Amino acid sequence: MKKIAFALALTTALSQAVSAQEISGFNIGILGGENAQDRMNSNECYRAAIQEALGVPVKVFTPADYDGVIQGLLGGTIDLAWLGASGYAKIYLTDENAVDAVLTKQNADGSTGYYSIGFARADSGITRIEDAKGKSFAFAEPNSTSGYLVPGAELLEMVGPLDQFFSEVKFSGGHEQTIVGVNNGDFLAGVTFADGLGDWADGYNSGAFRKAADAGLVDMNDLVEIWRSKLIPEGPMVVRKALPQDVKDKVTQITADLWEKDPACAYSVAAGEAKDFVPVSHDAFLGVIAARKLQESAQ
Repeated sequence: MKKIAFALALTTALSQAVSAQEISGFNIGILGGENAQDRMNSNECYRAAIQEALGVPVKVFTPADYDGVIQGLLGGTIDLAWLGASGYAKIYLTDENAVDAVLTKQNADGSTGYYSIGFARADSGITRIEDAKGKSFAFAEPNSTSGYLVPGAELLEMVGPLDQFFSEVKFSGGHEQTIVGVNNGDFLAGVTFADGLGDWADGYNSGAFRKAADAGLVDMNDLVEIWRSKLIPEGPMVVRKALPQDVKDKVTQITADLWEKDPACAYSVAAGEAKDFVPVSHDAFLGVIAARKLQESAQ
């Protein structure tokens, strides 16, 4: 029995070594939402953990827009990314064999969703979305779930054509840009994302507000929530489908264990407080895929 067990262990070890040799490097793509250097800093612990596990150089890429990450995954130059549901839908509609959805963020209350939050400066006189009529309004960018797809659709149904309701509709370029832009008066209102849990003064538990508040970019008491979407499914962590299975398994396990083994790193990856990173399947995003398909067919 010992000889058989030893042989099986040796075979497994050799197969894993061969599989590991199939990649010479590993690339992580980080969506916009904060400036490039902050994204690099926030994910350095994550990059280092994956590099240690895989034994190959791991690099972090921070494209200027969401589409840079999406095209990287489609083209095989990015191996792992955390996506919004809309970004995942775009990849699936372009090439359903490009990536696997493996994990998603679980909030402190056990939910796996978040909200698009409309907001304005507290001194603007805007306290609800109706007050923003005739004012400038900012979305994040076209491939953002909470920064465009969901709020665009829900606000259209609520107030009618947005270019007629608002005086000006702009894409800021990202969630951080929207928050800073509204805070500075470049836009009178806009949308970003948050889990909606915890205190407004902290930027809620996790999301773009929390990132901006933690970074000292805004004082949340200077801003006010004016609208909230329906619950949006939390986006997935995806890995490139063509990767060796043992590589996919390793990076998935590292991430799944992150809250237990390195809470500070997990906080950075999750953009704030959360409970865990838990398994997710493609079926969780069927509704968003259908909405994205409808949006693209209408263009």
